This record gives sequence, C-alpha cells and structure tokens, in this order.
Amino acid sequence: MIRLGPAGLPTTLSSKNKNTIEGIKEVRNLGLNAMEIEFVRNIYLNEKSAEEVGKIAKELDVELSIHAPYFINLLGEKEETVKKSKELILKCLKLAEIMDAKFVVVHAAYYGKLSKEEAFEKMKKITIELLDKMKELKIKNSVLLYETMAKSSQFADFETLVKLKNEINSKQFSICIDFAHIFAYNNGKIDFNKIFDLANFEYYHTHFSNVKFNLKTKKFVDIHTNINSHPKFEDLAKTLIERNIENITIISESPILEQDSLKMKKILERFGYKFG
Repeated sequence: MIRLGPAGLPTTLSSKNKNTIEGIKEVRNLGLNAMEIEFVRNIYLNEKSAEEVGKIAKELDVELSIHAPYFINLLGEKEETVKKSKELILKCLKLAEIMDAKFVVVHAAYYGKLSKEEAFEKMKKITIELLDKMKELKIKNSVLLYETMAKSSQFADFETLVKLKNEINSKQFSICIDFAHIFAYNNGKIDFNKIFDLANFEYYHTHFSNVKFNLKTKKFVDIHTNINSHPKFEDLAKTLIERNIENITIISESPILEQDSLKMKKILERFGYKFG
C-alpha cells in the first residue's frame, strides 16, 4: 500500500481543533492514511498522550511517524551537544514505540571540521551506540531514520547514507529519502530509478515537495515549495507504478501540506494506482 499524508497537522483544522488527535482524524477524513508528527521545535507529547494518539491512529489506520528536533547534531564539537542530541533521539524513539509510530526521522549532523571519512566513522560508532541503547530501553518496533540532506555541510547525501545503512545492517536503522533534498543537493538532477536500484529497501519512508530556484545563483536551494515545478511528482509516480513499488510512505513537506498530499494521490490514480 502506498501511504500519503502531511508533515504535521493538516492546515484545514480550525484553531480550536489544533491537536494531534484531531489532526489524525482530519487526515482520515480527507482520504489520506499517514501523518508525520513534527517534534522539530519541541517534543510536545508525553507518554500518556502518545498512548492516546497511537490508539486513535490504529483505529483509523493512519500510519504515524515522528520528525525529531531540528537542533540535533550528533557530530557536534561539544560533548554536551552530542549527549543532548542522543537523549532527544531516544526520547522520540520511546514515544514512537508507545504510539506505534513506525519511524523516527532525524537530521543527523553537520560535518563541521571533520573530513567526510572521519565523520562517517564517527557516525557509524554513534549510530551503533544508539541502537544498543534502543535495545536497553526495549524499543523493538520503531526504526531510526537519518534523512538525506540538501547541503554539503550536512550529514549526509543519499549515497553516503546508503553506505552507512549497509555497513550497520540493522532492521532498526534506515534512511528517510527526501526527494527534494536529493534534487537540491544535485542542483536540479534526480534519477528515481537509480535511487530505488541503490536503496532496494524493505520499506521506504520518504518526503516530497518542490524546491526553490535562485535566479541569481542559478541553483536550487533547500526551500520547500508547492508541488507545481521541480522535482516533478509525475516522474516519481511513473517510477513507482512501473516498478510496482507499494511499500512506501510519502510525506508532503509542501507549504500546503495535505492539499499536495491529495494532489499526489490524484496523480498516482491517473497513472493507474488504485487506493483501497
């Protein structure tokens, strides 16, 4: 099943209904079946509310995922930064386990003064430590995902993360494929077939939006825009249909969240995909 939904609460919610449970209900009412809970600025659910959120999502068959705080940096120069980053990730994973959210997405790190090789080895060690801690905390079902990034200063690009995933080889560690980030990183180039050839994952958790083109620099930049330009969702939809890929969740990070999720749904249907 292809799952579609917004990164955060649907914009159609009234101000009095702006909470996670009402967001899940609205996602279902709209005919969508996924929602990413955005802890990007603060982790606003406790364990009790996470349990309630998970129960509603299960009843309505809305797949949940979590996006961890933006200020995480596992390669920070200060030991305190790394320690705090690990704590935040583990807190998100614990809440994910309680609410039965499948994935926790993380903007993992900045390279800083480290070489690409040094950063890779350090991240491999840190990730294994996180996975060991997950075992201690009895986090058995939720999966830690590092997101593909748009800037060369950030850890890391798609190929590097695939290499890291393959070397760690754990069912509880994978990659969030952000197609807009890959497009921006390669300054306007993306080969969807190549991505799926290289990834070949058991399940794909992905982000999609378009990105802004800077007329002065003639470069695509990591500013998410509505789905009406580049990269073309039609190209991704065609690839999914041709390759018979249904084990995928596509989270809309467009400024018009659920509206673009519905647009993606219509495009997939136009290409012949039948939603249940």
